[in-house]
Amino acid sequence: MIEKHKIMDTEYHSLYAKQISTIKIERYNYKTEEYECLDSYEKRLFKLDTLLKKRKFLHALVFNRLFFWKKPLFRVSGVNYRRYRLYIGNFHSDRKDLHSLFYQLREASSNDILELVINSNGGSITEGQQFFNLIKEKFYNRTTAYLDNHGYSMGAVIFCMAEKRVVYPYSELMFHNYSSVARGKGGDIKMKMEHTDKHLTKFRHDMVVKQGFLTQEEFEQLLIGKDFWMDCQELCRRGIATHVMVNGEEIEADEYLKE
Repeated sequence: MIEKHKIMDTEYHSLYAKQISTIKIERYNYKTEEYECLDSYEKRLFKLDTLLKKRKFLHALVFNRLFFWKKPLFRVSGVNYRRYRLYIGNFHSDRKDLHSLFYQLREASSNDILELVINSNGGSITEGQQFFNLIKEKFYNRTTAYLDNHGYSMGAVIFCMAEKRVVYPYSELMFHNYSSVARGKGGDIKMKMEHTDKHLTKFRHDMVVKQGFLTQEEFEQLLIGKDFWMDCQELCRRGIATHVMVNGEEIEADEYLKE
């Protein structure tokens, strides 16, 4: 299933939900003396292994029951899950399209996994917090983010929400302080900005300082206007990246730095 949701005139978020069935074969220990004829048993075992190698699982199940009825050699257990792949570009809170995405993702089961492919200049902090809530509620410890190819502002923070974070050799990321606009009476603006600043400062502190991606001193510099730009190597050194995609393989960040 492929659904596209228009976020801006030139930006799209696409959600791919793919049904996947995994087959796990569990072998049992067996004793050959339980069978009257060792030669016949070995021939049956060879036949069973041949069927499994050819992935003829239904035939193998029937054969398993008919000819190893005393103690079956294996059983097949299946786990059904969906992989949701979400492409994140720029996003803004005045667009309603993201809400339909969140609605679909909240229908996920406890086995489903989420992949975030990020190439974003950023967007609304409010909707970024919705991603955080969604991951914690429906995809806890089952979220992977790919930085393809950059994540700035809120795009960087969303990348940090995943348990597994994969970058590419030329990926880049940038943290900075938030931007905001307020309208209304002077007193109302002051109260709103004080509340917003306190709320958003705590949120970003939890995302980047508690996880060890920025030091407390760096975070204080961020609050007064400093931008932090990072390339692939810096992302690995800080632990922001857990893996690097190189020549079709995901290499652990520590190993990548040794090369």
